[in-house]
Amino acid sequence: MFEIFKKTAQNISSLIGTKAPTIDKDCLETALIEADIDYAIIDSLLAHLPQTIKRNQLEVALERFFRGESYYDKVVLKPIAIKPLVELIIGVNGAGKTTTIAKLAKRYITQGKKVLLGAGDTFRAAATEQLKLWSAKLGTDIITTQHGGDPSALAFDTIQAGIARGVDHIIIDTAGRLHNQTNLKNELVKISQVCSKALNHQEFRKILILDGTQGSSAITQAKVFHENIHIDGIIITKLDGTSKGGAILSIIHELKLPILFLGIGEKADDLVPFDENSFIQSLLDSIFE
Repeated sequence: MFEIFKKTAQNISSLIGTKAPTIDKDCLETALIEADIDYAIIDSLLAHLPQTIKRNQLEVALERFFRGESYYDKVVLKPIAIKPLVELIIGVNGAGKTTTIAKLAKRYITQGKKVLLGAGDTFRAAATEQLKLWSAKLGTDIITTQHGGDPSALAFDTIQAGIARGVDHIIIDTAGRLHNQTNLKNELVKISQVCSKALNHQEFRKILILDGTQGSSAITQAKVFHENIHIDGIIITKLDGTSKGGAILSIIHELKLPILFLGIGEKADDLVPFDENSFIQSLLDSIFE
């Protein structure tokens, strides 16, 4: 996972200078701020550490954070045993929703699962065409409607079709909506309600896609989405191209939602499960000798 956070690690290393077995607390604080970790988290992490910090001391503090022993209550993704498993993909324009849908589909197909896609971004013809191309490339079915069609009806039809065809996974795209556009937020609530109705009110997932290059600023939009429609998990994209990888800590702390995957490129296989230990070790490797 080190390669994913390469730019973040390089930025931290450049600020610290020559690596050593220990680091001064003030120097470490500055480096963590530059990695886009919220100051309240940094303050909590370092509060009980000495002025000269060893690797294992910081490692223990980070592990406590991820275990939920301090700073926040750990939240994990709730398993859903219902077939088909429906995942509604949400996020603003440019976050990488369509590509992430393709990556999820590829992951499920590799596991031997049958997948159906729903082109729910009916306002952008390009989004539907892009998803159709991915569908053809992956060899999976897709449900579409005319440009400007009702996305709630599309979601309903996709779920009904998926049930009839006996698929394992249904992944539904939504329009890239700005978090401050009330009408679009209301529409998203409607789509979610329709999905629930189509599933006879059984559980399904709402997954938020966040652009990793936005760092902690992505938290603001995520909070608004979460307030309007309960988000079950997060996928962070474009982390390989940013020095703001530390925002992962801020996202976990502020949203109290599990990070499911990290997007690291444009190919169908460029999606990796988020691993807390690998993230911690990558961070530590960028700081200590």
